[in-house]
Amino acid sequence: MKIGFLITARLKSSRLPYKILMDLDGKMVIEHIITRCKHVQNISDIVLCTSTNPQDRPLADVSLAQGIYCFNGSEEDVMQRLYQAAKFYDLDYFVGITADNPLFSVYHANLIVDEIKKNEYDFIKLKGLPLGSATYGMRVKALETVCEFKEIVGTEIWGRLIDRPDLFDIKEIKVAEDYYHPAYRLTLDYMADYHLFNQLYKNIAYGQYLNLYDAIQYLKSNPKVAAINSDCIQLDLDEATIKEIEQTFVDKKDEFISAKNRIYGEK
Repeated sequence: MKIGFLITARLKSSRLPYKILMDLDGKMVIEHIITRCKHVQNISDIVLCTSTNPQDRPLADVSLAQGIYCFNGSEEDVMQRLYQAAKFYDLDYFVGITADNPLFSVYHANLIVDEIKKNEYDFIKLKGLPLGSATYGMRVKALETVCEFKEIVGTEIWGRLIDRPDLFDIKEIKVAEDYYHPAYRLTLDYMADYHLFNQLYKNIAYGQYLNLYDAIQYLKSNPKVAAINSDCIQLDLDEATIKEIEQTFVDKKDEFISAKNRIYGEK
């Protein structure tokens, strides 16, 4: 079984342009993410999945300097880009994260890999971590099924397409109490998010990478810091798109199951 780590990354952000190239304690945000990926065990390849848009060329340079792969795929269709990258590197499963999450939990990413190796779930998710610190695990055949079937293109918020227990074998890992702080925001979309990350990286001692547990403890002890980005609004799908997704699965569930069975090689 071949398990990769796929990082989705673009430089087109309108709220905080070129955010993943911004400096964070002497390293670019994307470099912190790659360092964390390198500490996830039993990973065959780390791939920075970006687009064919010339704007994203600097990410190829980062990949080369960091000794990981870079894949240029669809500019708007994130799921298709992930699938193309997974197939190109002949992956059976992958752990994934977006490049605006420089404090994702290495510990929980390792738990996901363990679950993949033991049970071969289609989709593995984490419940209860601060926003932006959770990775996920996905079977490439599950992603292929959704990519073949889906009619919703151009959304980066694709959880509703794969997180379907009636169609896929899904494992939810509820995190331990010390990590269970979903109200904390640890993702990079706004300048306030960047200010919060700067506070964490400036005030918490760390070795090769900053431990999420230490960051959570710091936020608990420093509520003013935790509140720095409390007014930031997290992007979500609009109601019309949600309804379109749900109706598609209602109308064409039999077709979806047929496609899944064919891709999985099941009768």
